[in-house]
Amino acid sequence: MNVVLEIGTKNYVSDLLLIKKALSHMESLVDGHNGYVLSEPSSKFGWTFFKLAFKSNLQNGIEEKFSDMIAKYEWNDQPNKFAKFMTDYFISKGCDVKIKISN
Repeated sequence: MNVVLEIGTKNYVSDLLLIKKALSHMESLVDGHNGYVLSEPSSKFGWTFFKLAFKSNLQNGIEEKFSDMIAKYEWNDQPNKFAKFMTDYFISKGCDVKIKISN
């Protein structure tokens, strides 16, 4: 199942640039080019929300390359572990975002 994350930010322009740079770096690491799709943003209460959908090539590459790190998260299911890993990855790249799995 391909994971779709809902991302919330208070600084859309800055965080979007950082997210795109982080994803580009990740694509290079796992050879998963053109591996994601971003939705149009919507704003509410000072926050901007958008969705990030992973394509199979990028998601599978991340899960394989970082399987040992992803396995350490204390969630029961793989999509939540993946979402938490990506949250930590984006934060490590300077993004101040909140992330949850989109239904």
